[in-house]
Amino acid sequence: MISLNSLSLPGRPQDTRVVVAMSGGVDSSVVAALLKEEGYDVIGITLQLYDHGEAVQAKGTCCAGQDIHDARQVAEALNIPHYVLDYQERFAAAVMDEFAESYLTGETPVPCISCNQKIKFRDLLETAKELGAAALATGHYISSKRGPAGWELHKARDGERDQSYFLFATTREQLEFLKFPLGHLKKAETRELARRHGLKIAQKSDSQDICFVPTGRYTQVIDRLRPGAARPGDIVALNGKVLGHHDGIINYTIGQRRGLGIAAAEPLYVVKLDAQSRKVVVGPRESLRARRIWLRQLNWLGDLPFTEIPEKGLELTAKIRSTGAPKAATLRNLEGAAFVQLHEGEDGVSPGQACVLYDGSRVLGGGWIASTEPDSRFVFNDVARHGENPAPVPPAN
Repeated sequence: MISLNSLSLPGRPQDTRVVVAMSGGVDSSVVAALLKEEGYDVIGITLQLYDHGEAVQAKGTCCAGQDIHDARQVAEALNIPHYVLDYQERFAAAVMDEFAESYLTGETPVPCISCNQKIKFRDLLETAKELGAAALATGHYISSKRGPAGWELHKARDGERDQSYFLFATTREQLEFLKFPLGHLKKAETRELARRHGLKIAQKSDSQDICFVPTGRYTQVIDRLRPGAARPGDIVALNGKVLGHHDGIINYTIGQRRGLGIAAAEPLYVVKLDAQSRKVVVGPRESLRARRIWLRQLNWLGDLPFTEIPEKGLELTAKIRSTGAPKAATLRNLEGAAFVQLHEGEDGVSPGQACVLYDGSRVLGGGWIASTEPDSRFVFNDVARHGENPAPVPPAN
């Protein structure tokens, strides 16, 4: 029987090279320290994803110049090799451009998922292999383990830190190579390990903003990436009545209530963004509730192949937002397309968001929301209120 080390890899730690993705934060720094302490041949790599000159002024972002400096200092303190790789062009093409296009089509993108999917767990993973590494380790709060059908992805022990929502697109092949040493720890325990190893970044704040949106104002970034792309249009009620005008749908998100710039007898919310007609559709709160979700680019990690899901569907839970609680749902395979039925519905679901699927703590996969269908009860109630006859909506089964 082959002897495995703590990373479930064959051989002794000192004979095993591991690349650690070092962001300059506490979590990845502790991963590097723990693996170095165990005797692994550790190499630290930091990705420069966004313009260094601009990022230096962007506090609270994961890719800022200060973070590169911090990662280098940690590597020096641990006496491990450290490299900074310029991935700016790859990042701009794979993440930033997609982000802008998604917003311009009325979607609500999640660029951190795309970054993991298309940069860190694809390009960086291949770089680690080229360096002769047996694994790529990260500071994500998530766990993986071998199961009967291969590697499985599971939530972290610390529910408040769990990052499974952002890693749903990780494939089984990638899980063979990826390691997540912090999955069993709480954040306070990670900080204590940083102090024990004498790391100066032990009390460093966690990153909060998207790295290329340091101000938190998405519209500024989209205007810079796609100047003149935002075009004015109408704000309309569900019955088509024009209530006002807007300067571009990029200024609105599904579920938004404040800042609509229209007068109404009741609170109104953005329920749909129609990029083709440049319309912002608003309605009462109950019209926000979606019951059915169609997914695109499904990444399936279940034991049973997606094509073999029973006709009645698979009972599981679905998470629409990273901070939201998983909701009871049924996953169906409808002619090869992934269809999720939310048992109780969910408010403010937008195309472009991720829908992540779980069986207890296990991540079964997920996909990007392509479209949603409303709870017909609320639609018809709202239509009756406004005296209109919309296109029929299938009943909620």
